[in-house]
Amino acid sequence: MEHENAKKKLLVADEIIETSDTIDTKDKTFELIGLAQMGCQESKSQLIKENSPLVKSVIRRYKNRGVEYDDLYQLGCMGFLKAIKNFSLDFGVRFSTYAVPMIAGEVKRFLRDDGYIKVSRSVKSLSLKISFFVEEYKNKHLASPDIETISKEFNIEPPEVVFIMDSNKFPLSIYEKNQDDENGQQLLDKLAAKENTDDKIDKIILKDMISSLPEREKKIILLRYFRDKTQSEVAKVLNVSQVQISRLETKILEKIRAAFG
Repeated sequence: MEHENAKKKLLVADEIIETSDTIDTKDKTFELIGLAQMGCQESKSQLIKENSPLVKSVIRRYKNRGVEYDDLYQLGCMGFLKAIKNFSLDFGVRFSTYAVPMIAGEVKRFLRDDGYIKVSRSVKSLSLKISFFVEEYKNKHLASPDIETISKEFNIEPPEVVFIMDSNKFPLSIYEKNQDDENGQQLLDKLAAKENTDDKIDKIILKDMISSLPEREKKIILLRYFRDKTQSEVAKVLNVSQVQISRLETKILEKIRAAFG
């Protein structure tokens, strides 16, 4: 009986020590994140070093996708740095829980965008290194590096820097819809077209019509169609609901259409 009681006490003690170690580790991680968010490079390096197994466990599933393992690791670290930058204790989750989708997201974004514009492996690799340098620079200086700074860092000409950075951008389709626009306008709808005489006359009529609107209605039209604000953003400016803005906008557009016959 005494042997059983002693065994139970040891198990309870082990649980207490394990819980205490977990709390200590968690507190240490939170402390390092706080320091890193204030610009401490040493804390960032320590966090990356201590969480290297986490990054590697996430990127492992993306092997054999045509991207070198070292490049995958760099992408994972970029996602990890973003997790450090954006993490808050208010999220109520462990840092590793928050970091995993950030790491995976960075890799998936690259794999998704890769392949639309074919570039050499060396350009692709250098583009990743530049992206990593830009993230580090922004975290350290709270500002993006200019082309000259990147050029000096990698010992390449400024035009080459621009080409390499652009090679990693995802091309937009003119038929792609704007996700922030409730009306779902395509990019094509916003491209400038050559004006004829009728267009110029219509613009004059439209300008006079907008000028004659009540101040509140005028503000809605200006914000929506000349400042590219969403209905939700306009609602916040005017301190009303998005539904109210939608109804008001419909009425205003009916007035304007009526003016054009």
